[in-house]
Amino acid sequence: MFPANLKYLRKKHKLSQQQLADSLQIPRTTLGDYERGHTEPNIETLVRIASHFDVSMDLLLSETASHESLEVMRSEDLRILAISVDSQNRQNIELVPARAEAGYLQGFQDPDYIRELPKMYFPAIPEGTYRAFEIQGDSMVPMESGSVVICSYVENLSELKNEKTYVIATHLDGIVYKRIVKNPDGESLTAISDNPVFPPYKVLFRDIAEIWQYYAHISFTDTKTAAVNAIDEKIHNIEKDVQFIKQQLSS
Repeated sequence: MFPANLKYLRKKHKLSQQQLADSLQIPRTTLGDYERGHTEPNIETLVRIASHFDVSMDLLLSETASHESLEVMRSEDLRILAISVDSQNRQNIELVPARAEAGYLQGFQDPDYIRELPKMYFPAIPEGTYRAFEIQGDSMVPMESGSVVICSYVENLSELKNEKTYVIATHLDGIVYKRIVKNPDGESLTAISDNPVFPPYKVLFRDIAEIWQYYAHISFTDTKTAAVNAIDEKIHNIEKDVQFIKQQLSS
């Protein structure tokens, strides 16, 4: 775990390789070799690194340092504890298929489970922790059912932004993709579908296992077809409303 942890801790503290090397009194090229896993530091250097970042030797060598920083509001119920990295120590984007939703809600904190999820690559993505979710249903038209939404992990609920879309994972409602509005009580949000047929509903912060902000999506229908489907859906909804009004007037 050492190369990935060293690189993660350096970036977390916004240090360049040169800045950290100077603090540790080692050549920058040596630090680069440590981060690439080409060489290993001696015990004296390991102690200096652990002391510099105020972490334990055990975390530095045998745990995943990034897990600690992803704690949300210091709540045991709202943490991401499992990520995976590729051969170049870049965080993978794990894909959660719709059929795996139930399993994900049980295993999202299990590194072995996360390791077995399909992986995908998205070019030129900003640094961060990302996950991809397959979205089913028509609650967020014009996004079609079966689209893959790529999201960035929300580390703190204070980062939530009104009218933005998020993937919300709860054990009550499963995995949903919704637009959100934070409620004045400071303890909940309202989850809103872009399709007005689906009513908004309240989600308590304490029920949220994970929450991910929309970054991009992959759709498998061309834009024109998606737009036509969205218009058809709106026309259908209008026809239903007109029919309902007629029934009310005739009763």
